[in-house]
Amino acid sequence: MIPRKVFFSTFVTIFLAEIGDKTQLATLLLSAQSHSPWVVFAGSAAALIATSLIGVIVGRTLASRLSPKTLDISIAILLLVIAAQLFSDVVSS
Repeated sequence: MIPRKVFFSTFVTIFLAEIGDKTQLATLLLSAQSHSPWVVFAGSAAALIATSLIGVIVGRTLASRLSPKTLDISIAILLLVIAAQLFSDVVSS
């Protein structure tokens, strides 16, 4: 039962994060320009699978070397830094 719960929580999290993301917008533009939506879909899906695989491999490696608390704090700091940079870009524009 746990793998199903992990699958659905992962799906919902990534799905919501990707809606309106620059990846989706780039896919939309490529599909409109190429007039080959299924080819664009296949390329986009393959790219998302590849980047997800990298994330899983790196996550597994980090989880085997760092405690969950250290990993949580590190990711929180990284997200705060990214948010601060994005905020700084918006304010300076």
